[in-house]
Amino acid sequence: MKREPKKSLTDQQIKNLRSPERGQKTYYDKALPGFGVRVSQGGTKTFVVVYGLNRQRRSIGRYPEMSLAEARARAKGIQSEFALESPLEHVRPEISYQDARRMFLEDSETRNKPRTVGEYRRLLHRHFGFNGPLDEIDRHAILRRLDKLKGTPAEQQHAFVAIRTLMNWCWKRGYIEASPVPPLTFKQRPRDRVLSDDELVSIWRHAGAIGYPFGSIVQLLILTGQRRGEIVNLRRSWIGKDTIIFPAAFVKNSREHALPLTESVRHIVDKLPETADLLFPSRLSDAKPFDGFSRAKRNFDRDIQVSPYTLHDLRRTFSSNLARLGTPIHITEKLLNHISGTVSGISAVYNRYSYLDEMRAAMQRHDDFLAELTIA
Repeated sequence: MKREPKKSLTDQQIKNLRSPERGQKTYYDKALPGFGVRVSQGGTKTFVVVYGLNRQRRSIGRYPEMSLAEARARAKGIQSEFALESPLEHVRPEISYQDARRMFLEDSETRNKPRTVGEYRRLLHRHFGFNGPLDEIDRHAILRRLDKLKGTPAEQQHAFVAIRTLMNWCWKRGYIEASPVPPLTFKQRPRDRVLSDDELVSIWRHAGAIGYPFGSIVQLLILTGQRRGEIVNLRRSWIGKDTIIFPAAFVKNSREHALPLTESVRHIVDKLPETADLLFPSRLSDAKPFDGFSRAKRNFDRDIQVSPYTLHDLRRTFSSNLARLGTPIHITEKLLNHISGTVSGISAVYNRYSYLDEMRAAMQRHDDFLAELTIA
């Protein structure tokens, strides 16, 4: 039987390993007996470790997703764990899906923006409420959950990314042998829904009738064209005499955004309850923003005769109506805080003019336009 080769494994050595013409070939490390990297015919490089009295072999991660240093440390840990016992007596420590999800979200809070963590939390709790051991979740269980979201392609895509990120996190930490999330692609049809004047009036009036919190949120979305995450995170401390300053940490493109404050927006804000700094806190905590969108919008839409729409369609309608009113495209992009567009790239570097006066004029024209619609 031909012995498998040994090499002093380094990152450069692993990068230079060639794929065999067929099958697989394992290169063992001279520095750590029993540890090596297996190269498949297709070019996949997987770290492996031989351990225990019966010389079992286990895959511990793929290169370069797992670094050589991480793999060597993991291999040492496995070999030490089995040094005094039979591998047949060893059982992988059981971790529940709920515990894994909780630890993932806690770790995400140290690495991601609050809005990103909040979205992970929403998607994982809403669509992947698994019970029991983490390693009993298979791809069929995940696909069944994703298939239920076919009617909402954008939500389906976001849910897929969330569960894939969680399972990859678990795999990298050795909680599961491999991620059960299969590689998938989703075709999303670009949305182009713009509300008619009658639909916009219906939504505006109903929002005014139901009031705080959801009705006020909807009216601010209509008036400002901002993203819903930016509106529900709105703080009183961000609102000046005639401008709202959205900090970079709360904006999608991570760039501070100055938005002119019109009388219509000021009127709505002044009528809101005297809460803490956050204008739209959740029911559970004054420190967290409103997050009950699905139920609130479902209840909201029952009482109006408007074809299916999303809250993001209000942003697109705002942009479309600005165009109707003759607003130059670069002013609309500034109001929407689009990072790419007519003023981008090298132009954005040298063009530091704020356009606040032009933005204020455009916002006022939009306010007047909306007032005419709703009064008529």
